[in-house]
Amino acid sequence: MGKAAAPRRLADNAAFATANNVRVSPRKLNLVVSSIRGLKVDSALVQLSFSPRRVAGLVRHLLQSVIANAENNHHLDVDQLYVAEAYVGKGLVLKRWMPRARSRVNRVQKPFSHLTIIVREREGNN
Repeated sequence: MGKAAAPRRLADNAAFATANNVRVSPRKLNLVVSSIRGLKVDSALVQLSFSPRRVAGLVRHLLQSVIANAENNHHLDVDQLYVAEAYVGKGLVLKRWMPRARSRVNRVQKPFSHLTIIVREREGNN
């Protein structure tokens, strides 16, 4: 007697992965993520490989993790996968301060983000 298995959050032809508490602002991360939405996974990996942004390496690593999840856990065809959804959420914000002239301080905010990538297997031979 155990707890009943939770139903799957996604369809049978989809897989996802998340990265929580990424130390970059959501606006900067969304610039990189929006460049891969809707692309096939192989062209999205190429796009991220040549991106000059620092966070592109982390997004590429997470995309490779999603591909591995799709292949190993859900038995999807890697050649038919595309990035169906990729979205960024706002995480916590560390509030620090920096000393300025005349005994004053400025506030420094260090934001964190959450990243979720969902891939789906394309129907047909597209």
